[in-house]
Amino acid sequence: MVQTVTKGREQTLPLKHPRTGPSIFNDQKMKLGLFGSNCSGGLCMTDAPTTYEITWEHTRSIAQKADRLGFEAMVPVARWKGFGGNVNFNGTNFETFTWGAGLAEATEQITIFTTNHVPTVHPIVAANMASTVDHISGGRYGLNIVMGWFTPEMEMFRASQLEHDERYAYGGEWLEFVERLWTAEGEFDFDGAFFQSGRCESEPKPVQNPRPVLINAGNSAAGIEFSAKYVDINFASLDIEKMPDYTTSMKKKAMDEYQRQISTMTYGLVVCRDTEAEARRVHQDIVDQGDWPGARNLMSILGIESQSFGEQIEKFQERFIAGWGGMPLIGTPAQVVEGFQELSDAGMEGMIMGFLDYNEEVDYFGDKVMPLMREAGLRH
Repeated sequence: MVQTVTKGREQTLPLKHPRTGPSIFNDQKMKLGLFGSNCSGGLCMTDAPTTYEITWEHTRSIAQKADRLGFEAMVPVARWKGFGGNVNFNGTNFETFTWGAGLAEATEQITIFTTNHVPTVHPIVAANMASTVDHISGGRYGLNIVMGWFTPEMEMFRASQLEHDERYAYGGEWLEFVERLWTAEGEFDFDGAFFQSGRCESEPKPVQNPRPVLINAGNSAAGIEFSAKYVDINFASLDIEKMPDYTTSMKKKAMDEYQRQISTMTYGLVVCRDTEAEARRVHQDIVDQGDWPGARNLMSILGIESQSFGEQIEKFQERFIAGWGGMPLIGTPAQVVEGFQELSDAGMEGMIMGFLDYNEEVDYFGDKVMPLMREAGLRH
C-alpha cells in the first residue's frame, strides 16, 4: 500500500510525555557528556600541548572511560573542512555516523549521538544510517540536527547556501521526511517544497519508539522554533544570567504551541586542576597559544551566517579559542562543581564538555569531580 504525504501536510511526531530508555533521559540532576572528541582540537583552537589525537584507539579509549563513569552522552562535531589558520582547527575528523556505529559497539550504556548537517545527507540515506546505529547500540542512539551553516563546506557539496531562516524550513522538512521513513508501514510518496520522492520505504525501523533522541543547538528565533517543534533537547550557548529566562521560555513554547516537553542543556570547556592558579594558567596557555587567524575565520562566518552566536562573537572572542563559544568552567574540583550547581539552578539539565586533553582529563574528572557532584546532589 502506498501512502501519500503532500506538501504542507507533514506532521511531526509529538512527544507529550517524558521519554524513557536511553541514558540521556535518566533522572540524574546534572547529566554529563563529551563534545567534539571526534575532531582535531576538540573544542580548543590552540597549539597548547596535549596528548589528544585523532586515532581510533584514542577515540575509543575516551568513549569507554566516559561510559564507565556513567556519562550520558557522546556528541560529535560534523565537519568536512577545517577553519584554516595555524592549526586548521577540526580539519582532521571522523565522520559521525561511522564513528557512532563504532562507539556503539564499543560501549555499554552511554547515549551515542551522530551529528548531521542536513544538506549533506539525503533523508533516505540518513534514516537508514540512523536506524542502523540505533540497532547496533541497542536503542541508545541520538541524532544532532544541524542546518549547515559553514558555507565553505556547503560549497564542497555544491549546495547553495540558503538564507538563515530558510535553512530551518529545509531542516524541518528534512526531518519530517526522515520521521516518515522511521515510522511508515509500507510505501509512501513524499511531496514537499524541498524533497519529492515516490514509493519510499525504509527498514528496519529504529529500536526506539517512535524515534531516536533528537537534539539541536539553535538559539536564534528560527532555531528556538525548530527545537520547540521537533527535538527532545536544545543546547544553548548563553551567559548564565540569561539561562533561566531562556529555559523557561523554551519549555513554555514547546508545551503551549506543540504540546511537547523539551529539556535544555549547555556545553563548554572544563579546565579543572588541583589549584585555581594552575587551572587558570592552563586556560591562559590555551588562549595565549590560540589560533587567532583560525578563530577570526570562524567568527567572521558565524557573525555573518549564524544568528545563534551573534552576541558572543564580540563579547567572548576567546571563548572560541577555548571552548567553541560555550560556557567555561575553570578552577579546582570544588569550584567546577559550584559551576555545575549554578548551571543547574539556572535550569540547565546537563552539560557536554570539552577538555584540552580528553583522555587524561576524563580520568581526573572521574576521580576528583564526580564524588563532589554526588555530595552536592547533582549526581547519584
